[in-house]
Amino acid sequence: MSLKPVKIMYMSPLAATGDHDEIFADMARTHKLPGTEVHITSLPASEGGFTHIEFRSYEAMVTRGIIRAVRAAAREGFDALAIGCFYDTGLHDAREISGDMIVTAPCVASCEIAASLANRFGIIVGRRKWVNQMHNTVREHGHEHRLSGFYHVDLGVNDFHKDHAETERRLIEAGRKAVEEDYAEALILGCTMEVGFYREVEKRLGVPVIDPSIAALKRAEYGAVLKKQCGWVPSRRWSSESPSEDEMVRFGGFDDGEAFGSRIIIPAETSGGPARKIAGVTGGPPSRDGKEGSSNGCVANFRAG
Repeated sequence: MSLKPVKIMYMSPLAATGDHDEIFADMARTHKLPGTEVHITSLPASEGGFTHIEFRSYEAMVTRGIIRAVRAAAREGFDALAIGCFYDTGLHDAREISGDMIVTAPCVASCEIAASLANRFGIIVGRRKWVNQMHNTVREHGHEHRLSGFYHVDLGVNDFHKDHAETERRLIEAGRKAVEEDYAEALILGCTMEVGFYREVEKRLGVPVIDPSIAALKRAEYGAVLKKQCGWVPSRRWSSESPSEDEMVRFGGFDDGEAFGSRIIIPAETSGGPARKIAGVTGGPPSRDGKEGSSNGCVANFRAG
């Protein structure tokens, strides 16, 4: 196995903003393995100033930026990349041109993890608008038979962090319906901006609750480790065939301009370096009541500010 650190990217398909990027940087700092280097990135302003992509037309607009970012990350030598939207926007397109870099996304990663923990799971989403498309994505990933349903809380992407107490209340209410009425044995939070709320929902409802941002990050990390240990890289046969490099260069548009609007780097930790704090164990980050090592430490980290 290579002695180089595992190198992964968590890429948000939105316009770069400091507050938004820091939320996911905090998530990565808390949950990555010590030997993993993580880059948190967003798209440049040239790809539009989108603060959400709840609509298919918005997704279509940012998909070009996703393709360019994935191609740039592969050229930089990343082992794996996670696309940070629960629609799994551009996932198949990105995989086609990723070279040996593994690409994953929140919905597929969350379903894989939930399926390993329970026979039946529900997905809590922000708006009813999202359900049809997300249902199709779950079906495509092969998990429809495990789905108890979708449960919307009438919050848009940009609403989840406006009032944390109200968001938490709505998530718990929706989750309780899924568990007690529809017999869900696990829950998935169906938006990356629901980041950080999983611990309290899990505590209140007594079932596993999958945070899709963490799921995507850890699935990318897992794929990167397997790549280094076992040499498992994306197939390029049949439906997984990539376009030729010559043709991509001739058509143009794949490598024009800056691929990223922002970048936060969380380095791998060297032996003898400072110990990483892990939520939920002694010495972990502080909870909302300021006590070290609380099981709510992860939530407190994400809700800062």
